[in-house]
This record gives sequence, C-alpha cells and structure tokens, in this order.
Amino acid sequence: MGSRLKFYGWGYENTGLSDAEREHLFRFVVDRLGVEPRLAPPPEASDIALRAPRITPPSALANMLASDAYERLLHTYGKSYPETVRAFARDFANAPDLVALPETEADVAAVLDWASGAKVAVIPFGGGSSVVGGVEPAVGGAYSGAVSLDLRRLNRVLEVDTTSRAARIQGGIRGPAIEAALKPHGLAIRHYPQSFEFSTLGGWIATRSGGHFATLYTHIDDFVESLRTITPAGAMESRRLPGSGAGPSPDRMMIGSEGALGVITEAWMRLQGRPRFRGDAVFGFPDFFAAARAVRAVAQAGLYPSNLRVIDNDEAGAYGVNAYEESVLVLAFESADHPVDVWMARAVELLQDHGGRRHTDEGAASRWRTAFIRMPYARELTVPMGVINDTFESAITWDRFEAFHAAVSAATLEAMKEATGNAGTVSTRFTHVYPDGPAVYYTFNFRGDLSRLIEQWRHIKTRASDALIAAGGTITHH
Repeated sequence: MGSRLKFYGWGYENTGLSDAEREHLFRFVVDRLGVEPRLAPPPEASDIALRAPRITPPSALANMLASDAYERLLHTYGKSYPETVRAFARDFANAPDLVALPETEADVAAVLDWASGAKVAVIPFGGGSSVVGGVEPAVGGAYSGAVSLDLRRLNRVLEVDTTSRAARIQGGIRGPAIEAALKPHGLAIRHYPQSFEFSTLGGWIATRSGGHFATLYTHIDDFVESLRTITPAGAMESRRLPGSGAGPSPDRMMIGSEGALGVITEAWMRLQGRPRFRGDAVFGFPDFFAAARAVRAVAQAGLYPSNLRVIDNDEAGAYGVNAYEESVLVLAFESADHPVDVWMARAVELLQDHGGRRHTDEGAASRWRTAFIRMPYARELTVPMGVINDTFESAITWDRFEAFHAAVSAATLEAMKEATGNAGTVSTRFTHVYPDGPAVYYTFNFRGDLSRLIEQWRHIKTRASDALIAAGGTITHH
C-alpha cells in the first residue's frame, strides 16, 4: 500500500478493489446496466500539464507553501462524480496555485493575513473527501490566485479530560489516529462516516458529518463541546460547556459552514466509553415498506440501537448481500456499561411483530458493511466505462414517507431515461432513523455517454433534487 493519497480517486496509491470485488462489480454492470467491462489506466502526474502558479508568496511563508505537481493535483478535486470524470479526462485547469501546510495556528493566521491583502482565495481542504465540490479552487477571475489549505500537520490529540469525558483535538487529524490516541484512556468519539479512514475532525465539523450510528448520535453536532476557529478577522473560540441557553450558539454557526467562515483548528469533543457489550441480528422483509414500518416501531420505542438500517431488495443484491429477493434490516446494540440483551430482545420482538424473518446467516450484515466501506473504490473503474453512479440523501416524516419514496424513485428513473434513453437502477436504504422519520438514501446507476457524462449526471441530480423538495424532503440529510 502506498502512503500517499490518490489525486484522482479514493484511498491510497496502489489500493483498490480486490479481484473478487472487481468481479462482482463487473457482473453488476453487465447484468443490470448492459455495460461491457473494460479497464482504463488512471491518470498520472506526468500526463497533466499544470499552469504555472500565478502568485508569489512572501519569503516568510515559503516554508509552509508547496507548489509541486502532486500536491497541487491532490488538492484540485474532492470525490464527487463529476470531479472524478474530470480527473480521468486529465482536466486540472483549476488546480490551486499553492498548497499551504501550516504547523501551527499562527501559520494559519499568517496565510489568511497574506491572502486577504493579496486578494488570494483560500480553500480549506480537510481530507479532500468532499462530494459536493467543496474543495475545488474554482474561484473565478476576481482573485489573483488560489491556495488550498491543508491542516494535516495539526494532527494531535492535545488533552484528554477523563472526568468530563472530553478531549481537545486538532482539526487536521484523521479518524483512525483519533481512535488510536483515545484508546488507552478507554474512550472514543464513536463517529464513523464512510470516509472515516481519510477524513479529518475539522472536516467532519465543517460539513456536519453523519456517522454510522443509526439512532441517537447520528451527527457530529452531538459531540462538539467547543470550537476554536481562525478567521480572516482573528481567532474565535467558544467556551467548554455541556449546554447553554445564552443566545445564539457560536458553534452552530461554524458547524456545517463548509470552511466558508474560517478554519477550524481545534475542538473539544465529547467522548464515550468504548463498548464492551454488543448484540446484533439480521432480518429479511418481503418488501421495503414492511421493513420501514418495523423500523418506525423500534425508533419510536426509545431503545436507541446503534444500527437500525434497512437495505432494499435492489441495494441488497447490488452489494452481494442476497440475490435481490428481499429487503434486509440490520439491527445492533452496544454499550460500555451494561449487557444489551433486554433492549435486543424487545427490538427483535417488534421486528417480528411487523413480519420480519430473522436470518440464520448473520454474515449478511458484515457483507453489506464491507461492501459499503469499499464502494468508493469502484468509481475509478466505472467512470472510464461510461457508468454514471451517484447518491443523494434526504429525510422525511413517517406520515409522508411512502408517497415521498414513490415520487422520488419514479422521478429518478424517468430522469435517467430522459438523459440517456437507457433504463438504470435506483436502490434505497435508511442511513439513520428518528422517532418522527427516516433519513432515506438513494443510489442510482445507469449507462451514460462517455462524451456527455457530466451533463447527463447533472440532469438526473437536478430532477431528483427537485422531486424530493417537491415531495417535502430536505435536499440533504447531512
């Protein structure tokens, strides 16, 4: 495995799908999309002609500003579908002029001070796993240049308060390093977005990241105790408190700000004990709506399972969980303090009351989880084949869910036909559930035209977004 991140795709250099995973992916694109698999070489730095940097920084900042090709390529794009298409087309026209790699808050402030005076745009990079175009330095002609700011050198857990169960953590640290530093204390944040391995604490907070927990602790918001942010106007720091009613929350302004208001350099984060007790089960349901009704019963019972995820028939088949014959519900509980048997038993009872069939093959849950975590590696194989694949997420109240789902699914299928003339697949799962409604996550796949992939992708995304808003959902859940 390489130690550098790919500049065109997911993960580290020299990593990707295994032979078995690739074979499963190729069967899917042949059988479900009518696409003939083929392998195409990924871009290499030597393939790409970058424009020369348009800006010259002061000598005092030279030691923290990189201009080599790899850093500029890495910091051009996030991980969205159109960004991958453009990367494979060797289009890096908006590469940043320079990449800032500060080691201290004073370095961050110095970069912002210089940039403000020199009319240079600064874009916080996080881990670069954004799928909403948030890191590309496409800043227009109003700026003299663009700098991508990467906090990967601010990567430590600075302080652990075991009494209050909180830790002061720098914004550039990635998920695995956080967990490794907290493990000796018997503590963890327990926040696991799909991008966990490659994303940073500051990025989680700036994007209002959602983790794997299906109930209760679903967003990074739940774990932020206080923040420290460096802005062009100076430092802003909130107080450490378990809660406060003293007017608008300054933290809420920064959480979800996508880096537009400042650079999150540190945060005090609430922690949890590492779990010692676990229970899990897998259920099959004849259809997605039956599974949804079962989920609602558990969500409204106040049991708060760590996992309560439904995967519809199409998604279960696509991920190799089953042969498309039923929807799958994954249930799990965990605790650092007490056995979970009583909670587990009541949830199982509720699911069976709603027609759930408990699986004897409980490996289905691990197969789905592995496929879900590994899924982003597939894009560098499917884009050169002309496959258009993406996701979108919403949330809706239970009373409107069935009508919402029917409208959004129909609009997405129709949009695929409009864009390409080809039928594709739309699959669905619940990522999180609440007493008043689910967070519904859609995945679409279809065969596109290699010369029009971004145009066709945009048509589907626009039509799907319009449909979910018209049906009463939110444009995104996190």
